[in-house]
Amino acid sequence: MQEPLLDSLVEAIAERVMAKIRPELSGGGPSPRIQPALLNVKDAAVYLGRSEQSVQHLIFQRELPVVRIGRRVHLDRRDLDAWIEKNKY
Repeated sequence: MQEPLLDSLVEAIAERVMAKIRPELSGGGPSPRIQPALLNVKDAAVYLGRSEQSVQHLIFQRELPVVRIGRRVHLDRRDLDAWIEKNKY
């Protein structure tokens, strides 16, 4: 390909890409997804990068505080973040 033709092709592609992402960059796109404050054990395990069993063990050892709603167990995202910070070295 000749350079002027290649340049115009690249410019056309760049304009189409910008047209697609411009609304999101300007805040006109879909609203950001709201992150839940309370996570179940499965989601907390994914958040921490651990297995569900290891999170259950941390709960049993009282290393992670829980919020109980009936029989359901939830973990506060802020408590998970605090646990991460506490275990950094």
